Amino acid sequence: MAVQYIGLKEINGPLIALDNVAGVSYDEVAEIRLDDGSVRTGRVVQIDGSRAILQVFEGTKGLSLKNTRTRFTGKPMEMPLSEELLGRVFNGAGRPIDGLGEIYAEKYADINGKPLNPVSRSYPRNYINTGISSIDALTTLIRGQKLPIFSGSGLSHNKLAVQIVRQAKIAEESGQNFAVVFAAMGVKNDIADYFRKSFEESGVLQKVAMFLNLSNDPIIERILTPKCALTAAEYLAFEKNMHILVILTDMTSYAEALREFSSSKGEIPARKGFPGYLYSDLASLYERAGIVEGSEGSVTQIPILTMPNDDITHPIPDLTGYITEGQIVLDRSLDQNGIYPPVAVLPSLSRLMKDGIGEGFTRGDHSDCANQLFAAYAKVQDARSLASVIGEDELSPLDKSYLRFGRLFEKHFVNQGFDENRSIDETLDLGWALLSTLPRSALDRVDEKLLDQKYDPDKAAAFEE
Repeated sequence: MAVQYIGLKEINGPLIALDNVAGVSYDEVAEIRLDDGSVRTGRVVQIDGSRAILQVFEGTKGLSLKNTRTRFTGKPMEMPLSEELLGRVFNGAGRPIDGLGEIYAEKYADINGKPLNPVSRSYPRNYINTGISSIDALTTLIRGQKLPIFSGSGLSHNKLAVQIVRQAKIAEESGQNFAVVFAAMGVKNDIADYFRKSFEESGVLQKVAMFLNLSNDPIIERILTPKCALTAAEYLAFEKNMHILVILTDMTSYAEALREFSSSKGEIPARKGFPGYLYSDLASLYERAGIVEGSEGSVTQIPILTMPNDDITHPIPDLTGYITEGQIVLDRSLDQNGIYPPVAVLPSLSRLMKDGIGEGFTRGDHSDCANQLFAAYAKVQDARSLASVIGEDELSPLDKSYLRFGRLFEKHFVNQGFDENRSIDETLDLGWALLSTLPRSALDRVDEKLLDQKYDPDKAAAFEE
C-alpha cells in the first residue's frame, strides 16, 4: 500500500510543505485528501533534504496543518491524448470544460515534454498562409517557426488571433492535415466567451483544441496551460503527422504568474521582480516548436504577449526576442488611426522567411516585392520626419510621392477587414500595384526585367487616398 503522509508542516499561499518524506522526485504529482473526502492535486516544486514543497492546483483554502492525508503517485503530471482533442475545450490543467465528458485516451504523456535532440531537427521550410497581407508578404510565417506578436494593452491582438485561427492554412497542394491548438492564459470571462463563440460561429472549432485559463483561476493552473497545449500539439504533430499551429495568449500573464509563484517560494528576484530563470523557462516552451526528422508533421508557434507600457525592452518581450525567430509588432498609433491589423512593418521581421518563400513555396517575385516594400516604407518615415520640420509643401516631388505611397500602403495593404482573407497572389499583386504609385527610378531593389513585368502606372491610378 502506498505511504500516506498525515498533516502538513507549513502552508504558504498556494504552497504546502511536508517534512520527513522519502523517495519523492521533482515535478511528481501528489493527491491531497481532506477530512471531508474531497481530493486536491499537488505537484512537487522543491525538494530540500527530507522536506518537499508542493503547489496545490485548486488552492489551499480549507486546508489546515492537521486535516490532510498526502499520497505521492510516483509520476509527473500527465495528460490524456487522442485525436479527440480537436473540437474540445479544456481548462488550463487539461481537463474538459465543454460538458462533453472525458477524453478517451490513446496514451498519457508528461506535460513537461521530452528533450529534443537538436541534431534531429529539420530546418523549417514552406509557409503557413494567414490571409493577412502584412504578415504573409513581409513577415511570412514559416512552418515550424516560432514567431511572436508583440502587442500592447488594449490593442487588437485578440481579434488578430481569432482571424489567424479562422484563416490559417498550409499550402493547398501538400494535402496534409492542419489544425490549431489555442491556449489563453489569464483572460477575462468575456474574452474567453469571445474566443469560443468566434470559433463556433466560423465553423473552425472542429479543427481547434482550446485551453482556457481564466483570470480568476489559480495561478498554478496558468503555469500549466502552455505546457498542456504544447503536449497536445506535439502528439498531433509527431504521432498523427499533422501540421499544428499553436497560439499562446497572453505570455505576459504566464510570466507574471511565474513571478508570483517564484516570490511565494522565497526565490531571489531578478529584473522587475521576475525570477532569474525566466529566460530558460520561456525557452523550455518556445523550443517545443519545430520539425523532427522522420515525422511528416510540424509544430509552429505564435506566442502573443502584451508589452507593459508598450515597452519593447521589458524583460518579457526582450527575452522572447532572443529565443524566437523574429517578431510581429503592433503599433498603437496605427490602431488609433483605425488601421486593422495595426502591424508596424519596420520593426517586424521573420528571420526564417528567406528560406520559405519564393518559387515552389509562395511566388518567385515574393522576395523582390517584400524587399522593395520595406525599402520604400522606410523612406516614407524619413519623408514624414522631414515634413514635420520644414512642412509638406517644401518637400521635393520624390518625397511627396513617398508620403502618398505611405498613406496608400497603410490604407490598402496594412489595413484589411476582419473577414478579408487574401491569397498570397492577391497580396503580392496589391504590393506591386502600390509600388507602381512611385516613380520607376525609385524602385532600386528590383531588377529591370521584373520591373518590366510588374510596374504598371495604370493600376496605380486606381488607388484613392
